[in-house]
Amino acid sequence: DVQLQASGGGLVQAGGSLRLSCEASGFTLKNGAITWFRQAPGKEREGVICIDPSGAYAYYIDSVKGRFTVPRDNAENTLYLQMNSLVPEDTAVYYCAKVMIWWTRMDYWGKGTLVTVSS
Repeated sequence: DVQLQASGGGLVQAGGSLRLSCEASGFTLKNGAITWFRQAPGKEREGVICIDPSGAYAYYIDSVKGRFTVPRDNAENTLYLQMNSLVPEDTAVYYCAKVMIWWTRMDYWGKGTLVTVSS
């Protein structure tokens, strides 16, 4: 079975950094694109970053460009979301999902992890 598990959330001060992990099982990250989503309190879920299987290409929403990156550890079959220069508006539950159609349809979702950025 394909499973994804996001972890690493927590409380961080504005300007700080946090790294989330998306651990995959049942498929190899090198064979599937992944999207990181987030859902802030009272808001709709939004896509944040979509990265292709090779890791060579990623699409970032404007609000995280230059602050977020997506390193990976293929040996551990884990994708990360490195978040730097965090702002309170980044507070949300973060999810990773396996892409079926680039940016628009996902076929597997992991449970989310809460990130809280204090001002």
